This record gives sequence, structure tokens and C-alpha cells, in this order.
Amino acid sequence: MATVKEFRNSIRPNWCPGCGDFAVQAAMQRALGNLDLEPENVAIISGIGCSGRISGYVNAYGFHGVHGRSLPVAQGVKLANRKLTVLAAGGDGDGFGIGLNHFMHAVRRNMDITYIVMDNQIYGLTKGQHSPTSSFGFKAKTTPAGNIENSISPLQVSLAAGITYLAQGFSHDVNQLTELIQGGIEHKGFSLINVFSPCVTYNKVNTYEWYKEHTVNLNQFADYNPLDRGAAIAKVIETDGLCTGLIFKDTEKPVFEDLVKGYQDAPIVDQDLTLGQERFDRIMAEFA
Repeated sequence: MATVKEFRNSIRPNWCPGCGDFAVQAAMQRALGNLDLEPENVAIISGIGCSGRISGYVNAYGFHGVHGRSLPVAQGVKLANRKLTVLAAGGDGDGFGIGLNHFMHAVRRNMDITYIVMDNQIYGLTKGQHSPTSSFGFKAKTTPAGNIENSISPLQVSLAAGITYLAQGFSHDVNQLTELIQGGIEHKGFSLINVFSPCVTYNKVNTYEWYKEHTVNLNQFADYNPLDRGAAIAKVIETDGLCTGLIFKDTEKPVFEDLVKGYQDAPIVDQDLTLGQERFDRIMAEFA
């Protein structure tokens, strides 16, 4: 039986002390342990940025890719070996900036992977530029007079694109975050867990105290139904996206892998991919 300890390795994270990403790592490890998964059956694919380092800090298969490309790699891994539990991880710049196109298509495909975004409203690794989720008027190195762009809403974009599992957590509440990540992994389909993960070095606006004051836990609304997409959209707008908890879940939409002809019978990982002369000649003849 696996435990959280089996998902810990000896590599010490080099995040700044107090970074919210420490809590995301802990919640991820707890969720994997709670689900009794084995490290050799888990793959974590990450992009570029402070958050992208997380694939090396968890004892499982890891792939540290290029900026904005964690989702294409994660989808390829899942298609090659459906036996793996595949998680993708990155930051708001990685996922909602250069990677937004990949994110939208991953949502609409509904492949069975879990995407965890550490959203700190700033580019931390490159020393403090504003990001796609930075609020209007936000002052950073690239916007000393205040950001003149409207921020993107990952929650509204996800719901509009047809996501089947959407949750949002806060690094201060590791217990809730663990539950949300665990729920995303258990969900059959594409899952997004957006996490308010404060950057204590470069973002002096969206701090732990700021989030404690401004976020609303959806558990306080007794009549809220996360199975209702319309209600989810309305609640996200009502709270200006500053809500935590399970926002929406759809269990009816089929997953991409189940619709791929022959996928269930002969996944790539179980196929003989040896390229003999006969197969090579046949392939070349197709392009003659």
C-alpha cells in the first residue's frame, strides 16, 4: 500500500521560503498517497517557471518540458500508456499565456489527465513581470504605471470551453487543496485545479493575507450545485473568480481515449514498434 512518503524524494526545492508552491507539492503528494497509487504508475509533466520545477520534486516519473507545452506532452503520455495516472503542472504564465491555445484544446478533448496550475499573478522565475492573470492596474517591472490589460479568467474560460472538472484552491488551505486534487485525479476526464499560490518575493499585492480577506469558500453556500454549469458560471462571476472549492463537475461527457478507434485494444505501450524491413518498405511505399 502506497503512502505519501513514497512520493517524496531527496531533492530539496529551491523555491523562495514561503512560496505557495510548497503547499501545492505537499497536497499533490498527499492526494497520490491517499489514492494508494504507486510512484511508478504516476507521471508528472511540467512546463517552465518556478512551478515547472515540481516534476523533479515528487517521486514519480517526471518530464520538465518547454514553456507552455506541458499539456501536449501530458496528452501524448496518456495516449501512449493509459495505465499511467498523468498530471500536468505549471504556472499562470505557462498555462494561460503562451500555453493558452494548448489549454483550450485539452479542455475540449476531455482527455483523462489532471492539470494543476499554480497561479500567482506574476512571472516569478524571470523576476517579476505581470502575467495574464494580473489584475488591471497591477504594478510590476513591466507595468510600473499599472497594468492596462484586462486579466484573463481561467475559470470562465474553462467553463465556456466545456471543462468537466473545475476546482480552485488556496495554498493556505492544504487540506481542501488535497481533496480537490484527489477529486481531479479520480475524475474520468480533463480536470483543472487552479491554485492561488502567492509569490512572496515579487507580488506584494496578492499576498496570503489578501487572499484570506478576499476569497470565498463555496462550502458556505448550502444550495450551491457544482453539477450545474450555469450556476457555476454565475457563481464565478458573482465572486469575481475569487472562490475556492469544487466549482463544476460533469460525469456524462465521454473521455477522448474511449473515442479513439482501437485505443482500448492496443495502446501504443503494448504494441510491437520494431521497424523491420518489410514494415519500413510498406511505410515508404505510402509516400512514393
